[in-house]
Amino acid sequence: AVAERAERVGAAFLLLLQKLEDARSQQSPVGPIPKRVLGHAFIFAVTHKEERPWTTARSRAVAQELLERLVRTAGCGSVEEFLQGKEGDEEGAFGEVMGLLKQELTKDTWKRNPASKDVFSWSLLRVSRPWLCPHLERVLPPALLLSDDFQEENKVLGVRCLHHIVLNVPGADLCQFNRAQVVFHALYNHLYSREAPLIQAVLLCLLDLLPVLERCQRRQGQARSTSPWDQVLQLLLTHMEPEHRLALRRVYAGTLPAFVSRLSILIVRHMKRLERVILGYLEVSDGPGEEARLGILQTLQCTIEHAWPRIPCRLPVLLKALLRLLWDVHSERGPTPEPVRAALLHEATQCLILLDRCCQGQVKVLLAGLHSSCEEKRLQECFRKVQEST
Repeated sequence: AVAERAERVGAAFLLLLQKLEDARSQQSPVGPIPKRVLGHAFIFAVTHKEERPWTTARSRAVAQELLERLVRTAGCGSVEEFLQGKEGDEEGAFGEVMGLLKQELTKDTWKRNPASKDVFSWSLLRVSRPWLCPHLERVLPPALLLSDDFQEENKVLGVRCLHHIVLNVPGADLCQFNRAQVVFHALYNHLYSREAPLIQAVLLCLLDLLPVLERCQRRQGQARSTSPWDQVLQLLLTHMEPEHRLALRRVYAGTLPAFVSRLSILIVRHMKRLERVILGYLEVSDGPGEEARLGILQTLQCTIEHAWPRIPCRLPVLLKALLRLLWDVHSERGPTPEPVRAALLHEATQCLILLDRCCQGQVKVLLAGLHSSCEEKRLQECFRKVQEST
């Protein structure tokens, strides 16, 4: 019944827009379409254009046609231009859309209409810098509200909206009224979650938010012994060490190199726990793609590059772990594809080369005997690359 009524309403909108287009083509004196009408038509079209429990194939087709006709009637070339406005011209319809959605996106009302969050997120993700900044006060509270929900789907959607806001709003505006700090606390609490999609969305957002937050604290003269990067990495390593779920291990390992690179030499604050995480993740295969092992090998490379003065004392344990990994990759005949095996061998060889450089050639000396006694051609090739490195 909802879909049938939506078809009739969509047909009425289409008829109205068609009359406006005909009047303009006949050069009749037609004034601009009121933005409130455009806003209502846009919300209706976005509500029914995707596959949802309240839509059918016919209602979706009508809604899609209405959205295209609406953009064309407004004299725009795309939905983004319709929402943002033309370059150097008056503002687009995004402000009007957010104004109409305001009453639907409060703490007490947003779940009464399940389409409101979809319209909000779909519209928000199509407005970029610099057009988003004037609407920050309207879009930040609903995004935080979505991210604070108990359902994982809504949490992920809210975090993605927050990430879009962080990327498209100047840092100075995010720092005003401690907005960046509020977003950071909202994201930090999600790090205790056990759901891989949510953790991945949160970590990606934090990688872009933490530089903004760090600049805010520096401008305010807040001298701290540890930075938000240390705070996040400490919790991240705490969760990584005992983690046994492969999906979470892949997410953690995939983002860890970025945190190590950002902290640079300050990663020495976390070396003991980081070493345990690296050794533990190198021992366990995580499936055909080996995403966790590849991510940890990249983490090890970044750690050697940035914290090389603290590496020689750890040479025995790191070298043993890398040689064990090389042997496991070569000897195990599992479902791992050949390109993945080659990637593991290449990354492990790069780690051996970096180890050798920061340990004044000790790795070459230790591998010399293995190279002469090893009968496996692939391992010989790895050792040869280390021997030939400069």
